[in-house]
Amino acid sequence: MGRSSLRGKNEINAGAMADIAFLLLIFFLVTTTFPNDRGILFTLPPKADPNEPPPDIKIKDKNIFKILVNSADLLLVENEPLEDVSRIKDMVKEFVLNNGRNPKLSDSPEAAVVSFKTDRGSSYKIFIEILDQLDAAYNEMYGERVGMTGVEFRELRNTPNKSPELRAKYNKARGKDGPNGKVTFPKNISIAEPSKISS
Repeated sequence: MGRSSLRGKNEINAGAMADIAFLLLIFFLVTTTFPNDRGILFTLPPKADPNEPPPDIKIKDKNIFKILVNSADLLLVENEPLEDVSRIKDMVKEFVLNNGRNPKLSDSPEAAVVSFKTDRGSSYKIFIEILDQLDAAYNEMYGERVGMTGVEFRELRNTPNKSPELRAKYNKARGKDGPNGKVTFPKNISIAEPSKISS
Protein backbone atom coordinates (compact mmCIF):
# COMPACT_ATOMS: atom_id res chain seq x y z
CA MET A 1 0.00 0.00 0.00
CA GLY A 2 2.83 2.41 0.76
CA ARG A 3 4.60 1.74 -2.55
CA SER A 4 1.56 2.43 -4.75
CA SER A 5 0.95 5.77 -3.05
CA LEU A 6 4.63 6.79 -3.63
CA ARG A 7 4.45 5.98 -7.33
CA GLY A 8 1.52 8.32 -7.88
CA LYS A 9 3.32 11.21 -6.22
CA ASN A 10 6.51 10.91 -8.38
CA GLU A 11 4.78 11.38 -11.78
CA ILE A 12 5.43 14.59 -13.77
CA ASN A 13 2.40 16.71 -14.61
CA ALA A 14 2.40 16.86 -18.44
CA GLY A 15 -0.32 19.51 -18.53
CA ALA A 16 2.00 22.16 -17.08
CA MET A 17 4.66 21.39 -19.74
CA ALA A 18 2.17 22.05 -22.55
CA ASP A 19 1.26 25.40 -20.97
CA ILE A 20 4.92 26.41 -20.75
CA ALA A 21 5.59 25.38 -24.38
CA PHE A 22 2.56 27.36 -25.53
CA LEU A 23 3.70 30.47 -23.61
CA LEU A 24 7.22 30.18 -25.09
CA LEU A 25 5.75 29.90 -28.58
CA ILE A 26 3.67 33.03 -28.07
CA PHE A 27 6.69 34.87 -26.63
CA PHE A 28 8.86 34.09 -29.68
CA LEU A 29 6.09 34.97 -32.14
CA VAL A 30 5.55 38.35 -30.49
CA THR A 31 9.22 39.29 -30.10
CA THR A 32 10.57 38.00 -33.44
CA THR A 33 10.96 40.50 -36.27
CA PHE A 34 10.70 39.27 -39.83
CA PRO A 35 12.72 40.89 -42.64
CA ASN A 36 10.63 42.90 -45.05
CA ASP A 37 11.88 41.97 -48.50
CA ARG A 38 11.03 44.74 -50.93
CA GLY A 39 11.81 42.81 -54.09
CA ILE A 40 12.46 44.56 -57.39
CA LEU A 41 10.74 47.91 -57.72
CA PHE A 42 9.20 48.45 -61.14
CA THR A 43 6.58 50.84 -62.36
CA LEU A 44 4.44 48.63 -64.53
CA PRO A 45 2.29 49.99 -67.34
CA PRO A 46 -1.46 50.03 -66.78
CA LYS A 47 -3.37 46.91 -67.75
CA ALA A 48 -4.47 47.02 -71.38
CA ASP A 49 -8.17 47.25 -72.17
CA PRO A 50 -9.19 43.86 -73.64
CA ASN A 51 -11.79 45.57 -75.84
CA GLU A 52 -9.21 47.71 -77.64
CA PRO A 53 -6.57 46.38 -80.02
CA PRO A 54 -2.96 46.89 -78.88
CA PRO A 55 -1.33 50.04 -80.25
CA ASP A 56 0.81 49.63 -83.33
CA ILE A 57 4.17 51.06 -82.26
CA LYS A 58 6.83 51.37 -84.91
CA ILE A 59 10.40 51.59 -83.64
CA LYS A 60 13.39 51.65 -85.94
CA ASP A 61 15.54 48.58 -85.46
CA LYS A 62 18.63 50.75 -84.91
CA ASN A 63 16.91 52.35 -81.89
CA ILE A 64 16.61 48.98 -80.09
CA PHE A 65 19.53 47.68 -78.04
CA LYS A 66 18.96 43.92 -77.73
CA ILE A 67 20.10 41.77 -74.80
CA LEU A 68 19.23 38.07 -74.90
CA VAL A 69 20.00 35.44 -72.23
CA ASN A 70 19.50 31.72 -72.84
CA SER A 71 18.82 28.97 -70.31
CA ALA A 72 22.56 28.37 -69.83
CA ASP A 73 22.97 32.06 -68.82
CA LEU A 74 24.92 32.83 -71.99
CA LEU A 75 24.55 36.41 -73.24
CA LEU A 76 23.92 37.70 -76.71
CA VAL A 77 24.21 41.50 -76.86
CA GLU A 78 23.44 43.15 -80.18
CA ASN A 79 23.70 39.72 -81.84
CA GLU A 80 27.24 39.19 -80.49
CA PRO A 81 28.22 36.81 -77.64
CA LEU A 82 29.30 38.60 -74.45
CA GLU A 83 30.94 36.98 -71.43
CA ASP A 84 31.54 40.01 -69.18
CA VAL A 85 28.20 41.33 -67.87
CA SER A 86 29.91 44.46 -66.50
CA ARG A 87 30.51 45.72 -70.06
CA ILE A 88 26.76 46.17 -70.63
CA LYS A 89 26.66 49.48 -68.71
CA ASP A 90 29.13 51.23 -71.02
CA MET A 91 27.56 49.68 -74.13
CA VAL A 92 24.12 50.99 -73.13
CA LYS A 93 25.51 54.47 -72.39
CA GLU A 94 27.22 54.62 -75.80
CA PHE A 95 24.02 53.45 -77.51
CA VAL A 96 21.63 55.84 -75.74
CA LEU A 97 23.87 58.92 -75.88
CA ASN A 98 24.71 58.47 -79.58
CA ASN A 99 22.32 61.26 -80.75
CA GLY A 100 22.54 60.09 -84.35
CA ARG A 101 26.34 60.40 -84.68
CA ASN A 102 26.85 56.69 -85.44
CA PRO A 103 24.22 55.51 -87.96
CA LYS A 104 24.24 52.02 -86.37
CA LEU A 105 23.21 53.33 -82.93
CA SER A 106 20.16 55.20 -81.59
CA ASP A 107 18.87 58.49 -82.96
CA SER A 108 18.39 60.08 -79.52
CA PRO A 109 17.93 59.18 -75.84
CA GLU A 110 14.19 59.66 -76.31
CA ALA A 111 14.07 57.13 -79.16
CA ALA A 112 16.46 54.57 -77.61
CA VAL A 113 14.93 51.38 -76.18
CA VAL A 114 16.86 48.69 -74.30
CA SER A 115 15.22 45.32 -74.93
CA PHE A 116 16.01 42.57 -72.40
CA LYS A 117 14.75 39.03 -72.93
CA THR A 118 15.51 35.76 -71.15
CA ASP A 119 14.64 32.09 -71.46
CA ARG A 120 12.51 30.48 -68.76
CA GLY A 121 15.57 28.53 -67.63
CA SER A 122 17.75 31.62 -67.10
CA SER A 123 18.96 32.09 -63.55
CA TYR A 124 17.68 34.81 -61.27
CA LYS A 125 21.30 35.81 -60.62
CA ILE A 126 22.04 36.76 -64.25
CA PHE A 127 18.70 38.56 -64.51
CA ILE A 128 19.53 40.76 -61.50
CA GLU A 129 23.12 41.36 -62.67
CA ILE A 130 21.91 42.67 -66.01
CA LEU A 131 19.17 44.80 -64.43
CA ASP A 132 21.80 46.30 -62.12
CA GLN A 133 23.96 47.17 -65.13
CA LEU A 134 21.03 48.82 -66.94
CA ASP A 135 20.03 50.78 -63.83
CA ALA A 136 23.65 51.89 -63.27
CA ALA A 137 23.93 53.03 -66.90
CA TYR A 138 20.84 55.25 -66.64
CA ASN A 139 21.85 56.55 -63.19
CA GLU A 140 25.23 57.61 -64.57
CA MET A 141 23.68 59.26 -67.64
CA TYR A 142 21.17 61.15 -65.49
CA GLY A 143 23.82 62.09 -62.93
CA GLU A 144 26.17 63.46 -65.60
CA ARG A 145 23.42 65.82 -66.79
CA VAL A 146 23.34 67.56 -63.39
CA GLY A 147 26.96 67.17 -62.26
CA MET A 148 26.49 64.10 -60.06
CA THR A 149 27.85 60.57 -60.02
CA GLY A 150 25.59 57.63 -60.72
CA VAL A 151 25.59 56.69 -57.03
CA GLU A 152 24.66 60.25 -56.00
CA PHE A 153 21.81 60.29 -58.52
CA ARG A 154 20.54 56.92 -57.25
CA GLU A 155 20.47 58.31 -53.71
CA LEU A 156 18.64 61.40 -54.99
CA ARG A 157 16.14 59.18 -56.83
CA ASN A 158 15.51 57.14 -53.67
CA THR A 159 15.03 60.20 -51.43
CA PRO A 160 11.32 60.06 -50.48
CA ASN A 161 10.62 63.74 -49.68
CA LYS A 162 12.77 65.82 -51.99
CA SER A 163 13.18 69.53 -51.37
CA PRO A 164 12.14 71.83 -54.27
CA GLU A 165 15.81 72.24 -55.23
CA LEU A 166 16.43 68.48 -55.31
CA ARG A 167 13.14 67.90 -57.16
CA ALA A 168 14.23 70.45 -59.81
CA LYS A 169 17.62 68.73 -60.13
CA TYR A 170 15.96 65.33 -60.46
CA ASN A 171 13.55 66.62 -63.13
CA LYS A 172 16.39 68.27 -65.05
CA ALA A 173 18.38 65.02 -65.03
CA ARG A 174 15.38 63.12 -66.44
CA GLY A 175 14.74 65.83 -69.03
CA LYS A 176 11.42 66.64 -67.36
CA ASP A 177 12.09 70.36 -66.90
CA GLY A 178 10.77 71.40 -70.31
CA PRO A 179 7.30 72.56 -71.31
CA ASN A 180 4.33 70.38 -70.32
CA GLY A 181 6.58 68.26 -68.07
CA LYS A 182 7.28 65.81 -70.93
CA VAL A 183 10.23 63.50 -70.26
CA THR A 184 12.79 63.97 -73.02
CA PHE A 185 15.24 61.46 -71.54
CA PRO A 186 13.08 58.46 -70.56
CA LYS A 187 14.38 55.25 -69.07
CA ASN A 188 13.16 52.98 -71.87
CA ILE A 189 13.88 49.43 -70.70
CA SER A 190 11.65 46.75 -72.19
CA ILE A 191 11.67 43.44 -70.31
CA ALA A 192 10.05 40.89 -72.57
CA GLU A 193 8.20 37.83 -71.34
CA PRO A 194 10.62 34.89 -71.12
CA SER A 195 10.57 32.49 -74.04
CA LYS A 196 10.64 28.69 -73.82
CA ILE A 197 13.89 27.10 -72.80
CA SER A 198 16.42 26.88 -75.60
CA SER A 199 20.13 26.22 -75.62
